Amino acid sequence: MLSSVLIANRGEIAVRVIKTARRLGLRTIAVYSEADAGALHVRMADEAYPIGPAPARDSYLVIDKIIAVAKQSGAQSIHPGYGFLSERAEFADACAEAGIVFIGPPASAIRAMGLKDGAKTLMQKAGVPVVPGYHGAMQDPKFLKEKAYEIGYPVLIKAVAGGGGKGMKKVEKLVDFDEALASAQREAASSFGDPRVLIEKYVQSPRHIEIQVFGDTLGNVVHLFERDCSLQRRHQKVIEEAPAPDMPPAMREAMGRAAVEAAKAVGYVGAGTVEFIADGSNGLQPDKFYFMEMNTRLQVEHPVTEAITGQDLVEWQLRVASGERLPLLQDELQIHGHAVEARLYAEDPEKGFLPSTGTLHTLRFGDGEGARVDTGVEQGAEVSPFYDPMIAKVIAYGETRDEALDRLGAVLGETVVAGPRTNLAFLKALTEAPGFRSGHFDTGFIDRNLEALGAVPRPADPQTVRLAALKLLDGQWSDRQWRDQLRSNEGASPWAATDGFQLGAARRVGMPLVVDGERVQVDLVSPASTRGAGGAPDIRAVFGGGETSYRDDYLPLSADPAFTLTREGLFVVRDGRQTEVRRFDPFDVDLDHLDGGGAVKAPMHGKVIAVLVEPGQQVLKGDRVAVIEAMKMEHTLVAPSDGTVTAVMVSAGEQVGEGAAVATIEAAAEKAA
Repeated sequence: MLSSVLIANRGEIAVRVIKTARRLGLRTIAVYSEADAGALHVRMADEAYPIGPAPARDSYLVIDKIIAVAKQSGAQSIHPGYGFLSERAEFADACAEAGIVFIGPPASAIRAMGLKDGAKTLMQKAGVPVVPGYHGAMQDPKFLKEKAYEIGYPVLIKAVAGGGGKGMKKVEKLVDFDEALASAQREAASSFGDPRVLIEKYVQSPRHIEIQVFGDTLGNVVHLFERDCSLQRRHQKVIEEAPAPDMPPAMREAMGRAAVEAAKAVGYVGAGTVEFIADGSNGLQPDKFYFMEMNTRLQVEHPVTEAITGQDLVEWQLRVASGERLPLLQDELQIHGHAVEARLYAEDPEKGFLPSTGTLHTLRFGDGEGARVDTGVEQGAEVSPFYDPMIAKVIAYGETRDEALDRLGAVLGETVVAGPRTNLAFLKALTEAPGFRSGHFDTGFIDRNLEALGAVPRPADPQTVRLAALKLLDGQWSDRQWRDQLRSNEGASPWAATDGFQLGAARRVGMPLVVDGERVQVDLVSPASTRGAGGAPDIRAVFGGGETSYRDDYLPLSADPAFTLTREGLFVVRDGRQTEVRRFDPFDVDLDHLDGGGAVKAPMHGKVIAVLVEPGQQVLKGDRVAVIEAMKMEHTLVAPSDGTVTAVMVSAGEQVGEGAAVATIEAAAEKAA
């Protein structure tokens, strides 16, 4: 067995590798950027070394820095995790040249399978069916556009290198091709250092099913069955499960055999995943699946495979890298039960899944039978704009699929995250979605059901606002205590009370608040002013200038709210949905909006990729103004109204902070006035 391992990664995968390595007695060595100096994986490792500034291109992606630390620390091996350098053949070569064991496949296998175009060509020669498309070397935009037309829309533009949905764009019609191609190439260059793309036919009703393979240095190759990763958004996986629902045994055998042959064809060693797209329009069929790509590394979703096989895949990696035989051969592997994994992200589903950053003021995970949580952060940590915004992977195991989904929903329901926005409520809704529960879903399921899943703009929940108002009124009193105090004339001086006492029939407390950035006026009215409903108080809330009145009869809540009070305000998390509430400060004025608006602002910290307008230019509402890259994805900023660009404050390549003004647009109506 190896004696030491350096983990050339960060976050939850670094923590995951450290746990298994320490259990096996290996000395663990971490690396960290300036942004990760206080990170969990740094504190868990036996040793930790700094490798540079926060941007990955200056730290985690610099091969020379990683090798230098490995030599300095005396690391016998390097585990690349996933992402970053995990699929870079030159990194595997550098490890070999330095006499360090690379815990992964040989560089030749990475080169053969790590680039999608070459891998598809190899699979075609081996007789494995592939999706129709263009996988050649020509990258001229006009040529690629012609190929897309020949293939027939809709098509997928996919980065030749890498994975995780980066550099992947679905194009519905010819007129959108140029913009999608440019965006895919930029993302590919930024994430993988390679702008090349391929073009494929978009398969209707697609199911994304992948096979976990493993090879050793003795020539043994096995598969550990399939995972269904069809619940996706923007080609990024959201919920994964194993085994795939309604998988016919004949199809499992055919896909497993094809995956093993693919691995053998390139002399594969270690953990890898062969990904297929299946036509699910008439159910899964053995002759209706196509090779997409091979990920020459461990996958984010590997815990569901571990759950149904009872194996530790990181331990398998370490043993294979030590020269040992695979722990089990094919006839010794079996499926037991069902497992589901949800990716908990710092993002806002109600705002187009915009990544969110900030302090994790509260981080508390649910627990229960069959539950597992893999995370690289803890309460008080910062979600950085420099890296992937995943907070944790929440995994649940059960004897049946329904039991696993029930347990996953229960764990998510007990989880509380306050600070950055998260997709927690969205994930919970997915576990309960009838189509998903019944197994009738494909990769377009989420996009077709955004409203039902709560992933659309929604107003603040009035009852949550009331609860927050009560808490801010007196943080030591509960809801019921406050109500009882309003109903009682005993025990308090009317001059000292904060309960809205007055000599008339009604008692009222007016509270100007800011709820999720919007001005809200809440009036808490005593029972004396009401009629019916047993004297329950009226509540009047004003949202964005429109008044909404309703009665609150203290009906049981669907879930107890969790409160987190910070210096900035109060976070209320109820049913996984976060509401941020603070008292309105009349002196806290956004000077940028005193002119009536028109400012186009960066939604988060990021890098300006492109500025698409100039002063004096006429724009229409929705026109693209600029493109910002944050958390490995591109985000397009658009004009809020028809008008004229009066100023541009940034340039391409510049780093901007959240809320920074990018451009100003004078609305057409204002100009006419």
